[in-house]
Amino acid sequence: MEFELKGRTVVKGRAGGCALVADRTVGFVGGIDTATGEFIEHGHPLYRENIRGKVLVYPTGKGSTGGAYILYEAACNGVGPAAIINRRIEQVTAVGAILAEIPAVDSVEPDPVSAIKTGDYVEVDATAGIIRVTRK
Repeated sequence: MEFELKGRTVVKGRAGGCALVADRTVGFVGGIDTATGEFIEHGHPLYRENIRGKVLVYPTGKGSTGGAYILYEAACNGVGPAAIINRRIEQVTAVGAILAEIPAVDSVEPDPVSAIKTGDYVEVDATAGIIRVTRK
């Protein structure tokens, strides 16, 4: 099954990969190991999952401004996400995605957290605001 969603461009670019979806906010400070890309926040639904090369889908970010650098550092280490899809992106994630040149989209219809499932293959054309999802 394939379907398409539309959203607002935050950071231009194109990327694809398997989706990693969380129904809770994501904080990069204390949430991601920048050497491995692994979620290290105990109690988070993505604990011990890895963001490396994944299309990261979550409602919005949380935490301090240092999160932008954490996202950038993970990307520089080759363990960052391929793309980010949010219901509503906040400034920390937006700045981190800009610095790391990670395609990012928000204001997606229908709701990406509900529509996309972990393991779906997702192609993000953030420049056009188009997300193509292939469900296994």
